[in-house]
Amino acid sequence: QVQLVESGGGLVQAGGSLRLSCAAAASGRTFSRIVMGWFRLAPGKEREFVAAIGWSGSTTAYADSVKGRFAISRDNAKNTAYLQMNSLKPEDTAVYYCAAASYTGSDYASQNKYNYWGQGTQVTVSS
Repeated sequence: QVQLVESGGGLVQAGGSLRLSCAAAASGRTFSRIVMGWFRLAPGKEREFVAAIGWSGSTTAYADSVKGRFAISRDNAKNTAYLQMNSLKPEDTAVYYCAAASYTGSDYASQNKYNYWGQGTQVTVSS
């Protein structure tokens, strides 16, 4: 089992920044062997991939809509993954979810590869 708890969401003006955190409790496995991803669900839209990071932190991937603005990272000593969000836009408004997968291969953007999900944290960007 892997339990994930997100934090760091809130209300920010366009152009501002937020950093989301995802704390993991991973019984029976180590956090350092889990692929971590961030997804978001905006009103009236389907949940979409935002970013993912491999177990070592050396491999990252981003949705085109956030490339150059968002950065995913992880601290395996703290069992925590992060999503630094800069230059936020109103269209970034959504509930952000972190997710964990034992293995995704190259299919890191597919939600069905992720076995565990957090409860979500709301990010609202005002114009």
